[in-house]
Amino acid sequence: MKKLILALPIIALAACGEEPAPKPAPTEVVAPEPTPSAPAPDQELFAELYAAACPDNEAVNESICKRAMGADTVSCEFSLGDDEYMRNDATLELDESGEAWAIADVEAVCTQ
Repeated sequence: MKKLILALPIIALAACGEEPAPKPAPTEVVAPEPTPSAPAPDQELFAELYAAACPDNEAVNESICKRAMGADTVSCEFSLGDDEYMRNDATLELDESGEAWAIADVEAVCTQ
């Protein structure tokens, strides 16, 4: 009987158990807005942009365009006509839509 009296509080506590923990409130995950991105400009694209911007100049012979990581502009060096040396430079920037490249400061680039 003594054992039963001693065990009674333990049995009562075991019967109560623990209340289940409240479920955590779901948090809203905000997805980052997609930023439009134009493809990397290559020699063909730069030649097309230059021909459209400077129709009276010679055609682009060769070009190299470089974009720093995360930059909104691209730096291009290019040669015109039969010139084998890339003596000219231009900067490309994204247009308002962010999906196409355009030559920045067209007047300066066309008068080089």
